[in-house]
Amino acid sequence: MYFVDRSVAVIKPKEPFLNWLNNVPGNDMDLTLDSLRADCTVILLPEFTDPEEGVSRIDDMYEQLFKMELASWYEDEALWPAERSLKTFWEWFDVEIHSTVLDSVDEDIHNYPAAEL
Repeated sequence: MYFVDRSVAVIKPKEPFLNWLNNVPGNDMDLTLDSLRADCTVILLPEFTDPEEGVSRIDDMYEQLFKMELASWYEDEALWPAERSLKTFWEWFDVEIHSTVLDSVDEDIHNYPAAEL
């Protein structure tokens, strides 16, 4: 195993996100909060010594994260909620910050740019 010089944030939807999904016109999915939180987005962050540094980093990039989470379900921005402030982000998502990242794969990591939203 290898230590990776990063920290991570796990973005977990909360009840308001589920409510939005369940109220999108034409949605026929039977979603639960447990199902949404079973496989969440993980963001690599710079290493930090204080978890508040990770929270601050999420605050700095919340708009892009919010859009990515919405777009992962519906690309049509007309279906997205109009209110997407920092306050709303924290009402809609729990964020777990973790300082230790281990790589169990004995191969190079390859990264690719995420789509701009």
